[in-house]
Amino acid sequence: MRQTIEHDFDQDTRLNWASEASCTAQLTDRWNTTSGNPNGGYLMAVGVRALQERSAHPDPLVASAFFLRPGSPGPAEIQVESAREGRRTSTREARMCQGGQEILRIVATFTDFDQADGRSLSLTETPDLPSPDDLSDPLAGIELPGISVADRVEYRTAQPPGWLHGQPSGDPSMTFWMRFADGREPDLVSLPFLADAAYPAIMELGEMPSATLELTIHLRDRPAPGWLACQINTRHVAGGFHEEDCDIWDSRGVLVAQSRQLALIS
Repeated sequence: MRQTIEHDFDQDTRLNWASEASCTAQLTDRWNTTSGNPNGGYLMAVGVRALQERSAHPDPLVASAFFLRPGSPGPAEIQVESAREGRRTSTREARMCQGGQEILRIVATFTDFDQADGRSLSLTETPDLPSPDDLSDPLAGIELPGISVADRVEYRTAQPPGWLHGQPSGDPSMTFWMRFADGREPDLVSLPFLADAAYPAIMELGEMPSATLELTIHLRDRPAPGWLACQINTRHVAGGFHEEDCDIWDSRGVLVAQSRQLALIS
């Protein structure tokens, strides 16, 4: 009898429904960042999963999350409500709370990509990256105490980031391959996490990691199995706030996600 493996991401985004509009999640410390708190993209993915499980359409199309307070490992309550149920799309909103305080508010619209038969056109190209088999893991052999999210994701880069060795390049952009370290294949629910799973590009300006205030992601297609090619950049820093854009292509070279987040330099 074939045994099914449940990966870390699936275990740690599992929901227990108390009613049609209310569920709980057990956030874990396996996705912690330098702040000692769970990664914002992980929290967002939990919220997207809650909305997906109550949506009339299967595929998240766009989601926007506002991070109101840091999350922490432990139980979280999620309230879900419908904003609109249409023929091609449906929109829902969720509020995630811990200790009686709201930590995340998210709105997402869903569709069914099997029914998407309109015009398609891409004016961008996949990053020019060598095969991940020919590249190195920039974090190999490096201890990152407390940053457990680094154990959940595997990266491949053409050259190691300058900040990692105390020499920021001054160029807040990067291209790299990424995948789950435990072999889990990417899907639409995991993309909000993966879009936020890399170190902030602003670290190449000599800044420490920043705190995400808002993250919006557009999901363009269901990702194929395999490595994801990613391109991240920051173009503007103003008053201690900066944006970060992330584009993700799957192993077919198909653009599957585009995200932008606004963050505050710590």
